[in-house]
Amino acid sequence: MKFAVAPSLLAGCVICFCAVLPGASPLSAAPARNPPPAALQQLDTDHDGTVDLNEVKAAAAAVFERLDRDHDGTLDRRELRGRMDAAQFAAADPDHEGTLSRDEYMAAVEMRFNAADTDHDGTLDAKELRSLAGRNLLRLIR
Repeated sequence: MKFAVAPSLLAGCVICFCAVLPGASPLSAAPARNPPPAALQQLDTDHDGTVDLNEVKAAAAAVFERLDRDHDGTLDRRELRGRMDAAQFAAADPDHEGTLSRDEYMAAVEMRFNAADTDHDGTLDAKELRSLAGRNLLRLIR
């Protein structure tokens, strides 16, 4: 005697089975990439297990200085080396000079921080840093 299983019933069973397994879901996107292993530790200068905006801005200021190779106080797209695409750069450059001042760069960093802070507690934990918004922030401050 053969049993026929309807494809929709089989799919439902798989979804239900996966729902009880921690971390398993056929409906979830690809697993988020972890930030570089030391990212949280490097940025978390007060060692509270999270990164706040002041810690992020301190890292961003150091990166700005390092990237500003011609020491003119601005960053052009070449100096940013792929940290922003053209649309992101245009959004961060409200005066359309083709460069980002330190203030414009820091505003872009703060905007990315706020986008990554999904629970709006003013800090980023490891999960938030692993998110797409968190990875976008890390591109500016590493």
